[in-house]
Amino acid sequence: MMPGVDGNGADKAADGRPNILIVMADQLGARALPAYGNQVALTPNIDALAAGGVVFDNAYCNSPLCGPSRYVFMSGQLPSAIGAFDNAAEFPAMLPSFAHHMRAAGYRTILSGKMHFCGPDQMHGFEERLTTDIYPADFGWTPDWTDFATRPSWYHDMSSVREAGLCVRTNQMDYDDEVVFAARQKLFDLARDDDGRPFCMVVSLTHPHDPFAMTEEYWNLYDHDAIDMPRVRTAPASMDPHSLRLRHVSNMDNEPVTEAQVRNARHAYYAAISFVDRQLGRLRETVEACGLAARTVTVMTADHGELLGEHGLWYKMSFFEDACRIPLIVHAPGRFAPARVGAAVSSVDMLPTLVGLGGGRIPAGLACDGTSLLGHLEGRGGHDGAFGEYLAEGAIAPIVMIRRGRHKFIHCPADPDQLFDLEADPDERANLAAAPEHAALVAAFRAEVAARWDLDAVHRAVLASQARRRFIDAALRQGRRKSWDFQPFVDASEQYMRNHMRLGDLEKRARFPRPAGD
Repeated sequence: MMPGVDGNGADKAADGRPNILIVMADQLGARALPAYGNQVALTPNIDALAAGGVVFDNAYCNSPLCGPSRYVFMSGQLPSAIGAFDNAAEFPAMLPSFAHHMRAAGYRTILSGKMHFCGPDQMHGFEERLTTDIYPADFGWTPDWTDFATRPSWYHDMSSVREAGLCVRTNQMDYDDEVVFAARQKLFDLARDDDGRPFCMVVSLTHPHDPFAMTEEYWNLYDHDAIDMPRVRTAPASMDPHSLRLRHVSNMDNEPVTEAQVRNARHAYYAAISFVDRQLGRLRETVEACGLAARTVTVMTADHGELLGEHGLWYKMSFFEDACRIPLIVHAPGRFAPARVGAAVSSVDMLPTLVGLGGGRIPAGLACDGTSLLGHLEGRGGHDGAFGEYLAEGAIAPIVMIRRGRHKFIHCPADPDQLFDLEADPDERANLAAAPEHAALVAAFRAEVAARWDLDAVHRAVLASQARRRFIDAALRQGRRKSWDFQPFVDASEQYMRNHMRLGDLEKRARFPRPAGD
């Protein structure tokens, strides 16, 4: 702590509840990080966080797509329970989020960056939102399962890979620089003001999401020839039906990529990870400089992973490990001893975990599909199980996943089952679902799927939701347009120095730490 830093503002709450800083990356797979065994990426800040924190080795997103995954993270409920089918699904205002829970418990709730909220409610329990979102808030990205053959014009193609490489500036860098700047300014404000509440702040970056482009500063950290190439090369003739659909929806069959382009894309992806790592470092340095570190729990996670050419695929939308397994690191000095947790957990568990960290309880009558991770964090053990649903573009019927113990089971009414033994086959090369020796296990998983999901009803709900949203989107494009996109407001009359303020008082309040004796 700096001399003179006395815990002003957010750090002076007397009840012992921690501040919570959640840093979320976009499209960052666990297997891309040294903390999870990767030998290429350079991430000293994430490494340090992992060395002093609790690392969940088998954390999963519950839907490998930006919007649905984030809605689960916010709500503690699975996509089919809340209509979070795809990137253009509305997140209903009546749905309690962890921000509502934390705010009700007396926390300042703050969002800086992406959360992919669609619909007119752009706050969802956050008291303050510091930036707009990088993605649109309307229904324009609604998929159409009734016309699978027509590729959505707004979706991924292979240009992100074919054009991968160096850049001076991108749209995404503009965004993330704003996100981190705004978050750091807010941390300084929290340290300087007189609000005694603890804070729960989410800082959500858009990197290392494609397009794969990065500046020399981060690109040059890596030896281009040392960039690893995909481990699993699957030819289309050997692919499962969903993987073939993903190749169609992202135009992979019509836009083949060269080995050089693959290496460029992977190089840029690693460089973007180093960019994210540096932003985490800047945020943690700010927390430390503000005297907040000792009482701040830092959570590092992601919305989903990136296939990065594995299994002949790119981007996400799959339950292969690279697409759905995510980093989850919880760093809390003096609260949780450093440890590694092998049990399968998922993003749906974050809401009850955060509520528990804040000393609250989920009121009776409010639904929650997740289970608190506090037992794992405190070394007492906990549940082992993660459930996934994919209901968006590239699918033609609901796809569900169960991860428990050493096995992962994937089921879709339109496709053959998939069963992987992740201990014996971490790269998921061998589908065991048809093997006679695994028949009993497959039957048990199928029975669990039937008990947990009514997939026919889910399918009908997806089709009905898509039809409604496509109609509404077309109607709202007629006449005068009214945007739902969040518009940050800054009152310049209250910034810096104005004539209704006393200069001496202002300078003392704005200086951190305050002058000795003040």
